[in-house]
Amino acid sequence: MQDGFIKVAAVSPRVRVADVWHNVDACVEAIRTAAKKGAKVIVLPELCITGATCGDLFWQEALLAAVRQAVQDVAQQTAELDALVILGAPLSREGKLYDCAVAMARGQVLGAVPKRSLGTAQRRHFCPASLDTDFADMGWGEEVAFGAGQVFCCEQAPGLVVAVEIGEDLWSLRSGVAELVRGGATLVVNLSATPALVGSASFVRSNVVLQSARLACGYVYACAGEGESTTDAVYGGQCLIAENGNLLAESQQFGAGCAISDVDVSMLVQERRRSAAFNQDTDWASAFTPTPFSLNVTQTDLVRPVDAFPFTPCDESEREGRCEEILDIQAHALAERMRAIGSKQAVVGISGGLDSTLALLVTARAFDVLGLPRTGITAITMPGFGTTDRTHNNAWQLTLALGATPREIPIGASVRQHFADIDHDENVHNAAYENAQARERTQILMDVANDNGGIVVGTGDLSELALGWATYNGDHMSMYAVNAAVPKTLIRYIVRHVAQTCGNEREAEVLLDVLDTPVSPELLPANEDGTIAQQTEDLVGPYELHDFFVYQLLRYGFGPRKIYRLACIAFAGTYDGATILHWLKVFHRRFFSQQFKRSCAPDGPAVGTVGLSPRGGLCMPSDASSALWLCELEQIG
Repeated sequence: MQDGFIKVAAVSPRVRVADVWHNVDACVEAIRTAAKKGAKVIVLPELCITGATCGDLFWQEALLAAVRQAVQDVAQQTAELDALVILGAPLSREGKLYDCAVAMARGQVLGAVPKRSLGTAQRRHFCPASLDTDFADMGWGEEVAFGAGQVFCCEQAPGLVVAVEIGEDLWSLRSGVAELVRGGATLVVNLSATPALVGSASFVRSNVVLQSARLACGYVYACAGEGESTTDAVYGGQCLIAENGNLLAESQQFGAGCAISDVDVSMLVQERRRSAAFNQDTDWASAFTPTPFSLNVTQTDLVRPVDAFPFTPCDESEREGRCEEILDIQAHALAERMRAIGSKQAVVGISGGLDSTLALLVTARAFDVLGLPRTGITAITMPGFGTTDRTHNNAWQLTLALGATPREIPIGASVRQHFADIDHDENVHNAAYENAQARERTQILMDVANDNGGIVVGTGDLSELALGWATYNGDHMSMYAVNAAVPKTLIRYIVRHVAQTCGNEREAEVLLDVLDTPVSPELLPANEDGTIAQQTEDLVGPYELHDFFVYQLLRYGFGPRKIYRLACIAFAGTYDGATILHWLKVFHRRFFSQQFKRSCAPDGPAVGTVGLSPRGGLCMPSDASSALWLCELEQIG
């Protein structure tokens, strides 16, 4: 299980009601097919050995005797497979009949988990179980664990701990799976036989996804299929795999009845380390029976999707809603800060670039929230040595389109005076040459704000903070940083969203041209043709890569090797492995070395689960070493 992934499958073989030996063959075939695809945990439906619709045939000794032999036959026929298999069977014990999930691996039956929550019809035939677990002779040669209070633990991968739910346990108040998860189970499997009704598929899907989110677990759901359909009941063979609130795979209703994907067990363990719900003093694990099993957990190819833009929803309608929500969070946060300090004026440095454009849009919306005229926004353009006509014109036109007050303050003369003061040669384009311009602009913004009783609205974004791509005490500083938790890739979508929905043709035209402009600080002189000479992504790398890196590092705590592997999948066809590795090294060097800038960053609204604020978003020492991370990267190549 290198990198923490385990391939799992939910399969729904076509069974015949009460035809045990046919069902053995169907189950074995389905198990073998899933194992050939690399599945290490394979889940089949509830009561699949007999069929769930046997009715009073469950009372027949001939059927129950065949079941005991059938379970052993399935175990023996799949003994050569490297997988944990869990399937459904009715089992009799001490004069009572139970609806059970039977776990087996490498030819050995490991244990039986009886169902706790029985539907009305099932109570005619089966007894409900408690969480108590003991050992019983079920006719398989040696005693096995029997009870709902057990989990199955992989010896080769300590993070892989499997708990079992059956059917209605998923939405029942009596289900004990939450306690099993608190005790360490990371993967929950559900063997179900739920009839297909109008709306039932979406109901089950939402419950599976929500259960995986609530319990921070992987969830594998396998439901009985068409072969079960009899009398008044129809079964669709719905198979689902979810992880921590995300649907990874789903079979088609009345289709092949197979879903396969990779569950990231190490990510789930990381999630729980951060959660107060999993950090209680109570020793939940001590109350449960752990049943060990063995797997060869070597790395396999991933079949799960890897999103190249994790900050941005793939679905267009969801993305538009996300953009609107973020704009509202930013605007209302700024409005509240202005109320708190009693300010009715705002100052924004507007460059014609992406970040300052969003900052101005947010400020305009905040003024609307406060009921203040937008003329109270002073948008200052401060042309310097690298300012181009394109960005200068966009800054001016956007200010006018939004109804803010434009102001132009060139910085050339004051920066040249500063060069003279510090004895710097203007022809030497070093850090002092660039940063002097940024600090001059910040001084202007702060002093204008002091002069008119306003607040300086910062423009820097999360991507720049992660890389330290800001001039210390220059554009690094403001009185409120509205973009501080928004990454560059998401800013593009937000600005495009405003362009498409603002209803102002002039504003939309400027916003679309801003989106078309290369990202640049414009601190070096322009090219002879007047175009931008200094392009940020040529210097620090593609922001789409860096946003992917920072998300995986901070949201999940992934190591460099895992981030590299995921990036190679996500950006296949866009960047080769060597390019990804190069910029991943750059990212780690800069991320660690630039923490001192983040340690004193101004306030700004949190908008998502990844943040860099030193006041809770990221608690990181300024002088931490990156050696461990870079060493792992060097081992890649």
